[in-house]
Amino acid sequence: MRLHLPPETDAVPPSLAELALRYRGLIRQFATFVGVGLAATAAHFAALTLMVENGLLGPVAGSAVGFIVGGIVSYSLNRRFTFESTRSHAGAVPRFMVVAGVAFVLNGLIMGLLVHELGLYYLLAQAITTGIIMLWTFSGYRIWAFAHRAGAREA
Repeated sequence: MRLHLPPETDAVPPSLAELALRYRGLIRQFATFVGVGLAATAAHFAALTLMVENGLLGPVAGSAVGFIVGGIVSYSLNRRFTFESTRSHAGAVPRFMVVAGVAFVLNGLIMGLLVHELGLYYLLAQAITTGIIMLWTFSGYRIWAFAHRAGAREA
């Protein structure tokens, strides 16, 4: 029995530079999302720290308050700068709220697990939680909440 190998091709996999050029729009959009996320995260952490350090709330409830504060920053900046949405506020806000609502629940569950079950320091737990949730929110906002027709902004 003879083994048949596929014929060799001269195809060369794309270089990193070629991939960066091909996906530059997505890379730029994700970089902007990360920048906006840093601003929203700063607002989130400020509210969280204020709540916990002043004894107003525990880490999980303080994180929920911080999430809402950060969410307001996130919506405003992402709609304008990251996704350049052509969707009206009436169309974008409900969709944003669905994605953010799932993220809100995930935030509470993950924070509860990390703080109460694993005993992590609340700010470290929030940093880990934020990183995990970022993947969900970018995808949800890009694909659904702020999605618009190609070229609609230029029209």
